[in-house]
Amino acid sequence: MTPDLDLTADVVALTRALVDLPSESGAEGPLADAVESALAALPHLAVERFGNTVVACTDLGRPERVIVAGHLDTVPAADNLPSRLEGERIHGLGACDMKGGVAVALRLAAELTAPARDITYIFYECEEVEGERNGLRRLALHRPDLLTADFALLMEPSDAGVEAGCQGYLEADIVVRGTRAHTARAWMGVNAVHRSAAILQCLADHEPERVVIDGLEYREGLGAVAVRAGVAGNVVPDECVITVNARFAPHRSPKEAEEYVRGLFPSSAYDEFLVTDAAPGALPGLARPAIASLVAFLGATPRPKLGWTDVARFTELGVPALNFGPGDPALAHTAGEFVPVEQLRACERKLGEWLR
Repeated sequence: MTPDLDLTADVVALTRALVDLPSESGAEGPLADAVESALAALPHLAVERFGNTVVACTDLGRPERVIVAGHLDTVPAADNLPSRLEGERIHGLGACDMKGGVAVALRLAAELTAPARDITYIFYECEEVEGERNGLRRLALHRPDLLTADFALLMEPSDAGVEAGCQGYLEADIVVRGTRAHTARAWMGVNAVHRSAAILQCLADHEPERVVIDGLEYREGLGAVAVRAGVAGNVVPDECVITVNARFAPHRSPKEAEEYVRGLFPSSAYDEFLVTDAAPGALPGLARPAIASLVAFLGATPRPKLGWTDVARFTELGVPALNFGPGDPALAHTAGEFVPVEQLRACERKLGEWLR
């Protein structure tokens, strides 16, 4: 049975209802069902479903079209369900990243029956996992017409302010090999874990660069996120794989980022460097008229987006885009994430005024 979402409810109640519908990446079906059902009941919207991605459009013949987008999925739970309201904060899985922003977009979808701009609302799946599964990527491949617009707004948490551009990311496996032996005769082998110490030390010593673009400082990041080695407690490991994650400023391409990361390690310290996932960032583009206009309307001082968002995807498609949503981005993916009620109401009010 499809759960009901009341889009006429207060944004606080709607945010809690969204949080209370679990939707970890790959399991967004029940939430997508609820979103589709609620939007399909609105006569001013044409609704389409693609997997667990829901698209709803106005078609009023306005001279300008805006995309308002938010992802439905969350990272895995951390004993932070169901939602709870404490004072002026809604706590719970995805409250910050980004069901608060989705609630704002759904409220506006219901309320704005005759906006000044045509609007395409996109609620999509699998943003928090590998790019191959991303719902917007799938739309870009199979229905690019739905991503055609004069401007796009990602409801990513930005403390109810504007975060411009975004970092790119690169994930790679650094493979270090050795020679197996019985641990009783360890000297007859080469321990790949011990050999990998040079890689780990380089990562520990690395100081991320700070790159200023359009007056915004993008602080890069690089670190090991997994180490895999060993087949048994009595076998000298003959392979150690260190997975590294790099977040790079948008002035670099993924290829340039790969070359930069490779260059940090002596070539003799590893045997293979295998890129497993990568995506370009997006330059802030603050001089683009569409972006400058919204920034001026909001009266916000732009900040850099530290992290990757689908602003990069829209930028690749030639659509100017910004991040604007409730919640502190530093709380994203944490067990204690929350979204302030004040920011939910502020984003709903400001964005509604701009779209009317």
